[in-house]
Amino acid sequence: MHGLRGGTETPGLGHGQEDFELPEGRLRHNPYLIRGITTLDWSLCKGATTLGPVNALSYEPTIRLGTFVVVLVLLAAGEALMPRRNRAVTRRWRWPTNITVVVLNTVLVRTALPMTAVGMAVIAEQRGWGLLHAIGPLPTLLTVCVAVFLLDLAIYLQHVLFHAVPVLWRLHRMHHADIDVDVTTGSRFHPGEILLSMLVKFASIGALGASPLAVLSFEVLLNTGSMFDHANVRIPLVADRVLRLFVVTPDMHRVHHSAAPVETNTNFGFTFPWWDHLCGTYRAQPAAGHEAMTVGLTYFRDPKYLRLDKTLLQPLFDDHGRSSMTDRRAA
Repeated sequence: MHGLRGGTETPGLGHGQEDFELPEGRLRHNPYLIRGITTLDWSLCKGATTLGPVNALSYEPTIRLGTFVVVLVLLAAGEALMPRRNRAVTRRWRWPTNITVVVLNTVLVRTALPMTAVGMAVIAEQRGWGLLHAIGPLPTLLTVCVAVFLLDLAIYLQHVLFHAVPVLWRLHRMHHADIDVDVTTGSRFHPGEILLSMLVKFASIGALGASPLAVLSFEVLLNTGSMFDHANVRIPLVADRVLRLFVVTPDMHRVHHSAAPVETNTNFGFTFPWWDHLCGTYRAQPAAGHEAMTVGLTYFRDPKYLRLDKTLLQPLFDDHGRSSMTDRRAA
C-alpha cells in the first residue's frame, strides 16, 4: 500500500514510505458514492455510518418493543380515563398472565425459530422470491402498500381458519377466554398459535416477495392495531363510524369477543375492516349492546382459568360449547 500524493507529498498510508504522483484533478472525492451503495449482507452492517435503511431493519426489535410500550401505556391511560365497559374482574387477575404470555411468546419466537418475519423478507429479497419480484421493479411506496394489504388479508384468512378448524380453535380459544377485553387481550395468544402464525407469515412473505421494509411496517401495524382494537376505550359514535371505514375500531372488534357464537364468528379483521365487508363476516354491533353483552366464552368463566398455568394448558381442557363456523351458518 502506498500513500497518494497530488502535487505535494503526503505520508505513506501503508507499509512502504514511498509516494507517487497523480495528475492534478484526476482523483476526486464523490460524496454521493457511498450513499448509492446498497447491500443485503447484514454482516457488512457495522458502525454508526451504516446505511439508514439497513440500520432501520437491524433495529427491528427496538422499533417493535418501543412501539409496543408506547401504545400500551397510551391505551392503558385511555382505558382508565374513558372506559367503554365496566370490568368483570380486576386487572390484577388478568394483566400479570396476559403480559407474561407476551414475554414468553417473544422469547419463544426469538429462540425457537431461525429468523423473524423481517429476516424471511431479507432472504426472499436476496433470492428474488415471490410475486412482487416476478412482476419487476415497482415504486417502493406501491410495493410496500400492496404487501401490507395482502399480508393483512393473509392474517384475516388465518384468523377465520383458526375458528373453523377444531384443533386450531383449541389454541385460539385461549385468546377468547379472557372475560374482559382490553389492551392486553390484543397480545394474549397461545404460544402454539404464535408459532403457527409465524409459519403462515413466512409462507406469505415468500410467496408475495414482500420487502423487509414492508414486513416491518406490517408487523408494527398489526401489533398496534391488535392492541387498539381490543382496547376498552370509549370513542364517540360519529368518530367510530368514520374510523371503521379505514381501520378496525374497538367497538367493531369487541363484537368478535361476544360469547354468542353468531357474533364470535364475525369481524375477524385486526387492522383493516375491508376483508370482513368483502367476505360477508362484518357485523356492526352486538345484539345486546356493548355494555350488556357477555364477553368471552360461555365456559372457562371461573377466574381460576385466568391463572398462567390454566391459560397455557387450556387447549388440553374439554369444553362443552360449540364454537365452530357451523354455529354462525346455523344461527
